[in-house]
Amino acid sequence: METLTEKPWFQHYPKEIPTSIDYEVATLQSYLKRAAERYPNKEALHFMGKEMTYQEVYEEALKLANQLKSLGVKQGDRVAIMLANTPQAVISYYGALLAGAIVVQTNPLYVEREIEHQMNDSGAKVMICLDLVYPRVASVKEKTPLEHIIVTGIKDYLPFPKNMIYPFIQKKNTGIKVELEYSDRLHSFVDIVNKGKAEEIPLDIDPKEDLALLQYTGGTTGPAKGVMLTHYNLVVNTQQCEEWMYEMVPGEEIIIAALPFFHVYGMTTVMNLGIRMGFKMIIIPKFDPKGILKAIEKHKATLYPGAPTMYIGLLNHPDIKKHDLSSIKACISGSAPLPVEVQTKFEEATNGSLVEGYGLTETSPVAVSNLIWGQRKQGSIGLPWPDTDVAILSAETGEEAQPNEVGEIIIKGPQVMKGYWNRPEATQASFRGEWFLSGDMGYMDDEGFFYIVDRKKDMIIAGGFNIYPREVEEILYEHEDVQEACVIGVPDPYRGETVKAFIVPKEGRTITEENLDDYARKHLAAYKVPKFYEFREELPKTMVGKILRRVLVEEEKKKAQKD
Repeated sequence: METLTEKPWFQHYPKEIPTSIDYEVATLQSYLKRAAERYPNKEALHFMGKEMTYQEVYEEALKLANQLKSLGVKQGDRVAIMLANTPQAVISYYGALLAGAIVVQTNPLYVEREIEHQMNDSGAKVMICLDLVYPRVASVKEKTPLEHIIVTGIKDYLPFPKNMIYPFIQKKNTGIKVELEYSDRLHSFVDIVNKGKAEEIPLDIDPKEDLALLQYTGGTTGPAKGVMLTHYNLVVNTQQCEEWMYEMVPGEEIIIAALPFFHVYGMTTVMNLGIRMGFKMIIIPKFDPKGILKAIEKHKATLYPGAPTMYIGLLNHPDIKKHDLSSIKACISGSAPLPVEVQTKFEEATNGSLVEGYGLTETSPVAVSNLIWGQRKQGSIGLPWPDTDVAILSAETGEEAQPNEVGEIIIKGPQVMKGYWNRPEATQASFRGEWFLSGDMGYMDDEGFFYIVDRKKDMIIAGGFNIYPREVEEILYEHEDVQEACVIGVPDPYRGETVKAFIVPKEGRTITEENLDDYARKHLAAYKVPKFYEFREELPKTMVGKILRRVLVEEEKKKAQKD
């Protein structure tokens, strides 16, 4: 199975999409430098009224890079970024790369335990974070290799008078007012950038070998793993995206940047693609259907990559018909299965095409997508991208499956990761030769279209976030009154799936939903906290005592059918 001899999907490619691409062997940060040269005075970022040109973004990224260097960051060191979508997130990402560092994207929703694990595992020396999350970072700093923390706030890149008013709004909405005393280890983002020099730092980077990113992804066993993505992996996937969306005009498109940049999907299909193509990015820090409807109409946005919950949120907003969305040309949906009904209604509400794609963090992330302008099949995730081989591995034979035979989806291509950070055994277990084993079950039809039958056996995908039951279970098991816990995903009309926990209390102990909810929220990011709890005297098990998760899943399916 070293190479697929027949690739039936090529017959469906429009003439505009090449089957193979001549990729740039370049660093990711070269995109920003080139955009500043081509479009110096063009608006790159729009953020709540604040506008920045490509030249301004590049200069601020260079200033940050030089200041990171002065803090001791050397080529290959890791810099963690824990920011919502803001101009600072773009500046920090490219600034770290311009300093020769490896970016470690960190979800701002993470709690202390998760931050501590990621910092220790990655060995990050510097963290750039929002003021709202600083208390969490500060509480674990001494248990990690972090040497410096650079703090910024939403207000820092707002125009006057919004920058004066916002702190009061933030305190009212969150109840948090962060007051900082800066030191030689704690820095103001604005001060750091203002002190920096807009000079390029000489680097010796091999794009095919050297890492640009450690993107953490959960595992069904053990803690989150750092996916090693090289500059070339990310450059390749961005170019593939450009070719797939061939009707886009460089320097002309306007893209809604609501997908989180800290997620590899938003990073590639919004930020990196936007910078490469010289697009204007309308940055949305938090998903807000009303705000996005207004932004599409006001800015005449042409592209809106998202997750199914984002499209559902817009479609269900009572004001959707009051807004002109006809400027939208194209949307690629990812992170979770896209319901056909959502696709149809969204296309009716706009002038554009909404199609589903498929990929993983380990594939930078996109490997397969439906054609935006061309043939597509209902329920299919589409066709492999250029230079990407996808096959189905038969569970029975261990060889390539026949068309329409269900098996494991395996992927080979230049966007596939280098491996897992400091986990050679996990890396080896995830590959068969050059083929990456996705763990997802699916099939290919006679014409080369691929379909997902089931996501990774136990993984829950809620609102585009991957949730691994074992991680949630381990926290529940730490509760002093819990004897057994099993977590599954159950259908949710908005998030796609949500988390349900089955609990067996210890004998003689009484636990309430409120008690467990309070406990879980102290130890897990909010999106991982179970929404439902069911208390039982016992859970279904095998003869050797292993809890039968699938039995619980089937029970929930039967309940849903009755309802």
